[in-house]
Amino acid sequence: MPFATSADGERLHYEVHGDGEPLLLLAGQANNLHWWDSVREDFDAAFTTVVLDWRGTGSSSRPDTDTYSTRGFVDDVTAVLDHAGVGRAHVYGTSMGGRVAQWLAADRPERVGRLVLGCTSPGAAHGVERSNAVRQSVAQRDQVAALRALKELMYTPGWLAAHPGHRFCTLGDPTMEPYARRRHLLASSRHDAWEALPRIGAPTLVVHGTDDEFNPTANAGLLAGRIPGARVRLIEGARHAYFEEFAGVATPLVVRFLQA
Repeated sequence: MPFATSADGERLHYEVHGDGEPLLLLAGQANNLHWWDSVREDFDAAFTTVVLDWRGTGSSSRPDTDTYSTRGFVDDVTAVLDHAGVGRAHVYGTSMGGRVAQWLAADRPERVGRLVLGCTSPGAAHGVERSNAVRQSVAQRDQVAALRALKELMYTPGWLAAHPGHRFCTLGDPTMEPYARRRHLLASSRHDAWEALPRIGAPTLVVHGTDDEFNPTANAGLLAGRIPGARVRLIEGARHAYFEEFAGVATPLVVRFLQA
């Protein structure tokens, strides 16, 4: 089980799979590397994939310190790439992982080949935030109802009905400590890369589901409008976990772009 060491001395668990050009896959808020389990093998067929547990999740260290931020996570990602012997990689970040990917591409352009930003946002200051109704649905005290609401924000009703025994890896790391969940939430909510986006020089593809209310679809156009030459692809009918439910569309789309 490989571990990198962060700049502040924390242990960062990661895995390397596949064969080909390096591809860094960055998971969403409060999730670990298993976020990618349902689609990672498809990427392994074309790339050497690198996945990691964010600090606070999985087998990585879980410091209860003020060291969680989307820009700060770039240091952790860089430590993982260095330990894995990867100088430059394509980057595919989804949700909070897409926020981290924005900073990685802007601050350390020499480490990024091509960039894919999925179901993500430039940040609350300039982006489109989820509605109060959505916020309340996932924050209600009835945990069963809150989980049901989260599933329905991630996947379509038809897909959920057809997969009653599905092993969900996108609903948060169940082993996380409450303090780590709060710190991840703050890191994501404080993200603001608006002024940095025009510095991104990597060829960029922005992907989003048309029915994403968890991270509203309008953010895709905002990101593409700030990143020079960026392209947008919207996946019809998809919600926040488009990359899993609509993998038959999304994965080939991303692979073609990365291999262009």
